[in-house]
Amino acid sequence: MAADSALELILNQTADAEHKASLALNQARIERENYLQQLQQIEQYRLDYCRQLSERGQQGLTASAYNHLQKFLNQLDETLVKQKSAGAHFDQQVEQCSQHWQEMRKQRRSIEWLIEKKQTERQRLLDKQEQKMMDEFATMQYARRQMSR
Repeated sequence: MAADSALELILNQTADAEHKASLALNQARIERENYLQQLQQIEQYRLDYCRQLSERGQQGLTASAYNHLQKFLNQLDETLVKQKSAGAHFDQQVEQCSQHWQEMRKQRRSIEWLIEKKQTERQRLLDKQEQKMMDEFATMQYARRQMSR
């Protein structure tokens, strides 16, 4: 039964790897969600800043103040472009973690199936042996009855 304990060990290791992959997937999803929230905050900040710029413009601005505000708005736009380009990294990370978790899950299920198949086969053999013994016992009882007549 060394093969059984080896399979159980492999199953435990695979289940552990699946659990770690699940944790990594959850972490990647959290990081992506944090990224999306940060992006949304920057976009909201830019929108609020544009509103302020418009309101100040209606009240009158010097050319120097306008240029300063416009320069800051351009910096916000550049930050948003960089943030949006980083989004692909987070999506890719989630996808890779998801694929790895699915692979670990598939391996664990395969090993469980193999263990179950071996147990079913062993039980089938035990049932067959028991039936053979019962048949032999019944045959011997029949023979004894025939001899005692």
